[in-house]
Amino acid sequence: MDALPVTEGRLRALFAAGVAVTSELSLDALLHRLVEAAAELTGARYAALGVIGTTGLELEQFVTHGIDDALRAEIGALPHGRGILGVLIRDAKPLRLHDLADDPRSVGFPPGHPPMRSFLGVPILLRGVAYGNLYLTEKQHGEDFTDEDEELVTLLAGQAAVAIENARLYEASTRWSRQLQSLQEVGNALATETDLEKLLDLVVRRLRELLEARVVALALPVGNDELRFAAVAGAGAEELLGATISRSGSKSGAVLERRRSERIDSVLDDPEVHQEVSRQLAARTGMWVPLIARDQAIGVLEILDKDGPDPRFDHDDFRMAETFAARAAVAVELSQRVARDAVRRVVQAQELERQRLARELHDETGQALTSILLGLKPLEDALADHPARADLARLREQVVSALQDVRRLAVELRPAVLDDFGLVPALERLTDAFAEQSDVRVDFHSALGEKRLPSEVETTLYRVVQESLTNIVKHANAQHVSVSLARRATTAAAVIEDDGDGFDPRAVREEGVGLLGMRERLSFVDGRLEIESRPGVGTTIVAEVPLG
Repeated sequence: MDALPVTEGRLRALFAAGVAVTSELSLDALLHRLVEAAAELTGARYAALGVIGTTGLELEQFVTHGIDDALRAEIGALPHGRGILGVLIRDAKPLRLHDLADDPRSVGFPPGHPPMRSFLGVPILLRGVAYGNLYLTEKQHGEDFTDEDEELVTLLAGQAAVAIENARLYEASTRWSRQLQSLQEVGNALATETDLEKLLDLVVRRLRELLEARVVALALPVGNDELRFAAVAGAGAEELLGATISRSGSKSGAVLERRRSERIDSVLDDPEVHQEVSRQLAARTGMWVPLIARDQAIGVLEILDKDGPDPRFDHDDFRMAETFAARAAVAVELSQRVARDAVRRVVQAQELERQRLARELHDETGQALTSILLGLKPLEDALADHPARADLARLREQVVSALQDVRRLAVELRPAVLDDFGLVPALERLTDAFAEQSDVRVDFHSALGEKRLPSEVETTLYRVVQESLTNIVKHANAQHVSVSLARRATTAAAVIEDDGDGFDPRAVREEGVGLLGMRERLSFVDGRLEIESRPGVGTTIVAEVPLG
């Protein structure tokens, strides 16, 4: 090698360096190998490779050669691309300097930085776009970098551009291969899990692993204007489980309403983000992805902070989250449907059992007590002057009271009039009995007409009115109640209004006042429940069900 001309020897070294860098498939290892190769080719004491960020204005990564860990720690933060480094970012042309300090564009060095004079900078171009720059300083023996150095490093940069692109494509394909494999595993797991609580937990844990996110939470709609965090994964997020936030005052609610995913690089700068939750989780960046099933938004995924020095999610992360959400939505909707159908069957079985018990109480127990009363009458007449007649009269009163209790219980379980004559007569009796027992004036009006509704719809509306009247007695302190039924083009509705104390729907737990049970019953017939109430102005409840 010593017998060869210098230029030929360096060309061979360049070829060897090119072979080495083009065989490296790890991007991080490739960047370090490039820096070392550039230093070896030019005899530079120090070398660095700066990767230009997505904005194209500053460096997001800075790989060095010739500076040990102790010196790096003494220097402090790595450069971002000001001064001479910024010149190459803006101009993307080779630059040689005799002394860095003499150039007016130089901004100097931080304390502890070693002295650097001679300088050579060469851009690394990928299809005309600068990916980064190679920086070389302090050529051996204090010499300046030569035209030959510039030409060799430019050739190396050309080889590096292809190698970098190949490494990035390899890493991207490898990453996507892993993600697709994980998606397949997740899809299989989602397909076999029907327990909703376990399924939601599986969704957030697996998505957190796929995206390497710090926190993943899944929120489901509750009531008219709330979202409840039904599953969370990530350190410090446990307290969020079960908490509720306003749909109208949160990013999750806005994404659910728009049914469009969003990626935010700074949650502090977005006015829609629920700042209390963000502060609680110390979130900096995030993605919000709705779960869409059967063209309905059934939930929303909130994904916060990617692990690592840069918490921002990239476009690939965004695509992966949407792909995962599409699969998860189908599984969650199916699990919800299975759970709802199971509860629906339970409720239907309960109604059948109520009907059977009510019939037995009315037909058997009631008739037996009536027979006892009829048997007591002649006995009472025969003992007109007997001392035991008073005891017999008291026994008769007890039987009458028991018969009244049996009839009342039978009606509460399931009034026979509901099955025999329909919803309107059943509610007439219910409201009359309610007014008599509670001393609350009740007005009942029906505009349903003579045609009966489907049996399941009649049962649902009856139970909603019954539960509403029970709530009024327990909580409302009302003097007047209005119950009305109406038939529209494709729906039937029950409206219950009272002039009681009212309440703040946002501050009351629905299960505490039976509203959750009403919503659940209505969901079995694809109905909806609306509640309007304010403290001091009473409450209006509207239950509407489709008839088609």
